Amino acid sequence: MPRQKNLTPTDYQLLETGTLIHQEPPERIDFLHAIMCQVGMPRKATDERVFERHSGSAVIRLEAGTLFDGKRLVDQPLPYGTRPRLVMVHISGEAIRKQQRIIEVGNSMREFLVALGVDTSGGVKGGYTMFKKQMQALAACRLTMGIALLGRNVTVNTQPISRFEAWLNNDHLQTSLWPGVMELSHEFYETLNSHAVPLDHRALAALKHSALSLDIYTWLAHRLCRIEKFSGTKVSWNNLKEQFGQEYKEGKDFKRQMRQSLHQVLAVYPDARVEETIGGLLLKPSSPPIPKSQVSVRKIIL
Repeated sequence: MPRQKNLTPTDYQLLETGTLIHQEPPERIDFLHAIMCQVGMPRKATDERVFERHSGSAVIRLEAGTLFDGKRLVDQPLPYGTRPRLVMVHISGEAIRKQQRIIEVGNSMREFLVALGVDTSGGVKGGYTMFKKQMQALAACRLTMGIALLGRNVTVNTQPISRFEAWLNNDHLQTSLWPGVMELSHEFYETLNSHAVPLDHRALAALKHSALSLDIYTWLAHRLCRIEKFSGTKVSWNNLKEQFGQEYKEGKDFKRQMRQSLHQVLAVYPDARVEETIGGLLLKPSSPPIPKSQVSVRKIIL
């Protein structure tokens, strides 16, 4: 692809990835729970111990938890940002592909980070340290999911990661608590098996810099293929702000960021048919990022 003028390195990567996605099927398919495609985790750090977000008939509630550090139970913050989102995609995909709740994370933090495309630098604010903190916060939190299905109101109360087995790992960066095994709770695993949405690994890797872009991509991956009206479905800016922009005080600030992130998402979701219209966005029936013919796991219900 010839390099265009006025494009940032991120723009160029997104366009290049979009071209590849349009031309070739993925070598790897990732998965995420359908409810977590509709309503995501916090995108910014918060001192709150409880986080709740709604979208239509779906809702999630996250409660911060504690982890044992070898001496005492330590309060963990709520997970936030891109890293816990990528971890959920990774462990959900491993559970679906292998059809088991126990996930072997691996013998090296660096290998795991590199596989997810996350910065592995050290230091207080380095990718290594920040990723470890978010992994621990995610492992400790409790999750309540609610959704209306076929006339029934379904509530799932669970801790997604029921066992967090860690060991002291001496590597070239520092001694740190790092998981060798993560085990999904039975409740979360069963509902994931019934409501997993397939995602293109290349798109997620290209959007890993932005939690909002990841949220929009997974939302559209779940939503667009379910639209039945040929004319499409309109979603107002007010509804979009309630779903994606709770941290924005000004609607104009949210719209500006939403437009920018949507532009990035559409670059790596070539079949998405989304148009801006008066008062919001128009979503039109679109093919999913991963056609059903490419999904080989029998238990998946999209």
